Amino acid sequence: MPKSANYLLIGSTEAYSGKSTIAIGLAHKLQEQGIAIGYGKLLGNCLATRSISTDADVQFVTDTLKLSDNSIQPTLLMLNESIINKRLLAEEKTDYQKSLTQYLQVKGENLVILEGPSNLDEGSLFELSLPQVSEILNSAVILVTRPNSHSYIDSLLSAKQRLGNSLIGVIINDVPLPAQETVTTLVKPFLEARNIPVLGILPRSNLLRSVTVEELVKQLKAHVLCRSDRLDLMVESLTIGAMNVSSAIKYFRKATNMAVVTGGDRTDIQLAALETSTHCLILTGQLSPDELVLSRADDAEVPVLSVEYETLSTVEIINRAFGSVRLHEPVKVEFVKKLIAQHFDFERLLSHFQLGV
Repeated sequence: MPKSANYLLIGSTEAYSGKSTIAIGLAHKLQEQGIAIGYGKLLGNCLATRSISTDADVQFVTDTLKLSDNSIQPTLLMLNESIINKRLLAEEKTDYQKSLTQYLQVKGENLVILEGPSNLDEGSLFELSLPQVSEILNSAVILVTRPNSHSYIDSLLSAKQRLGNSLIGVIINDVPLPAQETVTTLVKPFLEARNIPVLGILPRSNLLRSVTVEELVKQLKAHVLCRSDRLDLMVESLTIGAMNVSSAIKYFRKATNMAVVTGGDRTDIQLAALETSTHCLILTGQLSPDELVLSRADDAEVPVLSVEYETLSTVEIINRAFGSVRLHEPVKVEFVKKLIAQHFDFERLLSHFQLGV
């Protein structure tokens, strides 16, 4: 058990494993038990072409957990191409490990939850990798992973070697239904036998993987043709309308809360989609839809988007959006609270800490 019992560092084996989701879910449950929570995000990341504000992420957690400003720890470093190049050229010489020691001055919270880098190596250039941070703060570590391939088990075994007893448990997140029995009956006992406690196995949720229509508009640089007032709708799945209309209807009825991508000239497919659980109609080819389609979409409160991309590129962009979704919608937060309460072993977690409540 780590020497210091008031820091919990939540890391992951790869990006977008669900660290923020887990942090919010755990913090809320601990608050319900009367435990004062602090929060911090060590590294911000702006390497993507579309800049994401770390401050916005931290602010969302602050608002969701109703934390005071004194309970929020500062982000030490925003990763971007400029600061990386300066570090490589020795123009940027900040001692971030020294800066990190300010976290040790936290007072008033029973437990400080820190969101770590996206994997065990990120931040090494600045001596802020997850193992380095854990050592400086003497923090307990929980790793979040997704069973995207068999290599996730290798990643956890490697992490155990690097983190040692600081690793107090792992959470296997976003487990598809067909894999749940294997993860529960084979993977969990295997890891437990190697002193890697499995604190939670969280099932896949279409809601948590969903994105808003507004986010799709931004990612696709789309033009909104109607119902710009309903960009808050959540899209849980993607369907391509490229078949004959009778086949399309059967296909559409199998999905819920979907975005349908089809050609701007496929009026038959567009109308068929609007008769099913469609939350967004995305038209490729820069062709104007029939007025009948826009009228029907307006009545059904379904946004219609027009994009410059062809179908394949449009689908690739949407799939990337699903793969990098962030937890910024209240409906998701409420779901996460219930998910964590049902599938996470809080007693086992709390056994590692001495918390005065």
